[in-house]
Amino acid sequence: MNFDIGYMIEIMPELLVYIPITLYLAIVSMLIAVIIGIALSLILVNKIPIAVQLSKLYISFFRGTPVLVQLLMIYFGLPQLFPWLNSISAVNAAIIAFSLNTSAYLAEIFRAALTSVDKGQTEAAISTGLTYRQAVWGIVLPQAVRNAVPATGNMFIGLIKNSSLAFTIGVTELLAQGKLLATATLQFFEAYLAVGIIYWCMTILYSWLQKWYEARINKPYEA
Repeated sequence: MNFDIGYMIEIMPELLVYIPITLYLAIVSMLIAVIIGIALSLILVNKIPIAVQLSKLYISFFRGTPVLVQLLMIYFGLPQLFPWLNSISAVNAAIIAFSLNTSAYLAEIFRAALTSVDKGQTEAAISTGLTYRQAVWGIVLPQAVRNAVPATGNMFIGLIKNSSLAFTIGVTELLAQGKLLATATLQFFEAYLAVGIIYWCMTILYSWLQKWYEARINKPYEA
């Protein structure tokens, strides 16, 4: 067995330098995806004519095709149809692809969260004198957010890992740097294991943060 743990430890600092770009891809993509997902979920819940059919088509496409295919289509394919997109950077193309893909999943998560709140609560709030908007913002949304947090958090963890696909279009992030080191030294196992450990640590840290947040928002509902 030829495993050089010393080399793996040695390259860790060089790999850690690329965590910011990995987190940048994941966080920015997630923020955009949340905005799109909320808009889609509201269309689905309110069953807005025409828009609901288009939303379902959007969700079906981005959930039914691999994110890598979507990434390649956006970076290499769209400039063929729209030449003005030739100037798009690899980082921006990755953010667009990850945002669109993740938003399709978040739309269903948010829709389920909104519909999980009993409609009777809204009706009861309106009967006490609140407007529909006040009832939604003050009663429905807090409960919907609480219900959506676990699944949304899992989507973010998946997005952190999916950000590694950005190396296929030339983004030098964590996995890309690991691949360069592995190719230069031919110590593939050590390099990729180091990359895997860093991803693992990031997901563990985020999981702890999510559990803390879930415990905090669940306190008012605890008996």
